[in-house]
Amino acid sequence: MSIAPPQKHGPPSEPPRERRIALFGGTFDPIHIGHLAVARAAERRFHLDEIHFIPTGRPPHKHRRDMAAYADRYAMVALACADHPRFIASLAESGAGHSGKETFYSVDTVRHFKQKFPGVHLYFLLGADSFLDIPTWKDYETLLGLCDFIVASRPGFKSDTLRLVIPPELFARRGATHAPLDPRAIALRRTAIYVLDTVSSHVSATDVRHRLDTNESIHGLVPPRVEEYIKKQALYR
Repeated sequence: MSIAPPQKHGPPSEPPRERRIALFGGTFDPIHIGHLAVARAAERRFHLDEIHFIPTGRPPHKHRRDMAAYADRYAMVALACADHPRFIASLAESGAGHSGKETFYSVDTVRHFKQKFPGVHLYFLLGADSFLDIPTWKDYETLLGLCDFIVASRPGFKSDTLRLVIPPELFARRGATHAPLDPRAIALRRTAIYVLDTVSSHVSATDVRHRLDTNESIHGLVPPRVEEYIKKQALYR
């Protein structure tokens, strides 16, 4: 009669950590060091596996006639992401033929990514000023329930201000089991809103465009590859 050898029982294996992806949309006209600083801060704090930079085609709220062509804005995003392995330039809102002539809404873009990456913890990354305008977005109440939000604050910004634009019925009940541990986070019924204190950056795309229009230097305001691209393509002049 044979006796089976004793089985070796090692330490229980930990379940694999869920992937974490953030969506960072905008006109990126052009992308600048402030955008990258926000992304890096979010990457560190939330242990993000990927951040998808999504240049919008025709933005619903701030379309300008003098906006750089979609192809140029996407190219600059791709150049800015090239040295960051977790940063991805996305064509999600490029439209038919990657023309950039269509209008996309965030609620539809988030749904697209949820279908593309099932089981992934999805975040929507944006600035505080943009979040305060969220009631003007298409189906914003639905959007707030689709994924978590990371709101990049600015110096002096009071996070309680964010609550003012959220419909009361969307807040989670007290003692909800899924409430985040972060005391500054805002718990909603299905999701949460986190405040990200970023490095102070006074750079804006408007300032970069103005400097270029007046033949001033933009050195240090945009990544070096982006600066080189702008000069070669003679953008914003």
